Amino acid sequence: MKKIIVFILLLLSLKGHSQYKGMFSKDPIINLENFQKQRLHFGYYLGFNSFDFKLDYKTVGPDIQVKKTTGFNVGVVTNLRLQEYIDLRFEPGLYYTKRTLHYPNFTREIDAIRDVNSTYIHFPLLLKFSSLRTGNIRPYIVGGLSSTLNLSANAKLKDDNLQQKFRVKSWTTNYELGFGIDFFSEYFIFSPSIRGCFGINDELIRDNDPNSPWTSNIESLKSRAILINFTFH
Repeated sequence: MKKIIVFILLLLSLKGHSQYKGMFSKDPIINLENFQKQRLHFGYYLGFNSFDFKLDYKTVGPDIQVKKTTGFNVGVVTNLRLQEYIDLRFEPGLYYTKRTLHYPNFTREIDAIRDVNSTYIHFPLLLKFSSLRTGNIRPYIVGGLSSTLNLSANAKLKDDNLQQKFRVKSWTTNYELGFGIDFFSEYFIFSPSIRGCFGINDELIRDNDPNSPWTSNIESLKSRAILINFTFH
């Protein structure tokens, strides 16, 4: 992952030292001065994610441990300019991630561990609030709602944890908050951002047995994630 991040950041160096000197000097050459004044423009993003589960329980007991891994994101951006400092953004993308649940009080590993592989089609609708542009730099904050289709949810399966099948709902709703910076180069805008994604509804599909040791004590299970995207316009 570190190698990929370094590679992406090195793309900014294609114009050499003079490009950066111009961007951060006291009196820089203004790049793409009218680009964000367009009513509509497009872009794409590549990035990384770290998904977790927020678990609430019915009774006090040993917590289920969630092991996170780093996943990846790829998608496109449609940006609609509402006014000088506010934009409406639609950023559909494909997100892949994996989480491993470690259940307490099981002696066999086959019962204690559940791997949750998720392939999401993510549909965020966000408002972007930009600050005043300073030279070739423009910070912003972003927030909104999103819907997510989990292609690996196992929602239609009749088998459950007794057959080693962990099931969640196919569709979830989230709210998202974050911030980023637009860097204006000579030919494109590079926009790194970080934001949190927080599930609103309970995703868990309970096991067929109401006294299941895997799901009976769970009040709600909701996804939450940190999303890091590198966007190019």
